[in-house]
Amino acid sequence: MIPFIVITLLVLIILITLVSCIKIVPQANAYVLERLGAYHQTWETGVHFRMPFFDRIAKRVSLKETVVDFKPQPVITKDNVTMQIDNVVFYQVTDPKLFTYGVENPISAIENLTATTLRNIIGEMELDHTLTSRDVINTKITAILDSATDKWGIKVNRVELKNIIPPSEIQDAMEKQMKAERQRRESILRAEGEKRSQILVAEGEKESAILRAQAEKESAILRADAVRQQKILEAEGEAQAVRTVQQAVADGIRMLNEASPSEAVLSLRGLEAFQKAADGKATKIIIPSELQRLAGLGAAAREIFTD
Repeated sequence: MIPFIVITLLVLIILITLVSCIKIVPQANAYVLERLGAYHQTWETGVHFRMPFFDRIAKRVSLKETVVDFKPQPVITKDNVTMQIDNVVFYQVTDPKLFTYGVENPISAIENLTATTLRNIIGEMELDHTLTSRDVINTKITAILDSATDKWGIKVNRVELKNIIPPSEIQDAMEKQMKAERQRRESILRAEGEKRSQILVAEGEKESAILRAQAEKESAILRADAVRQQKILEAEGEAQAVRTVQQAVADGIRMLNEASPSEAVLSLRGLEAFQKAADGKATKIIIPSELQRLAGLGAAAREIFTD
């Protein structure tokens, strides 16, 4: 009974040991394996088996890009101005073996190397140039760090300066300068706005005057057309009246001719016409010959009756 229990325990221990020797490396990771204290191999993503009691996983390395934010570093410019600069480093492990054995503390090494490189670059630049040349500084630091960290199995993708903090008195001077510049730009913009406003007002007045002149011109044309049309209508009315009178006279003459009036009727009509002429305001009266003849007859008759 006892040997069976011992064998069972031994089998369980062996199984547990074998299972513990099976390792799965996740995606974007690498394991550095040592055998008897010396580097043996690097495990990539997948299932691996290590030899019990002989193999040991020395380091688990992430192959993803990593961001490290370093604290501000004091630097001195070429014109002896001390400022604080903090930066961010983006790096990625490309060789797990060199990353494990190349340097004791890779992050600390990168931080110190970044600070030293930054001091060297800023020390060759004046303050104004430093404040306006972030891209140049970032490019130089990235190239220097990438070259220096190759032997550590690290690739520095880029370095970004987060803040450049000059001394307080320089900050005050810069703020005053920026305020003066903003005021100057504001004055320029205000002057340009006023000028533009005056131009728009002048253009509006000009357009208004043009419209008024066009309106007056059109009004005068319309009035002239109305007067001309009125005169035309009056002339046409007078002509129509004359035609009507003439037509009436012509009709009367035609009817009179058609009726073949006697001498007595013509004399009577002449007397009626003479009566109308006499009733008028004319100072001269032309007496027809027939009336003169009748008047002569009347005078002869009076002489006869007198005798």
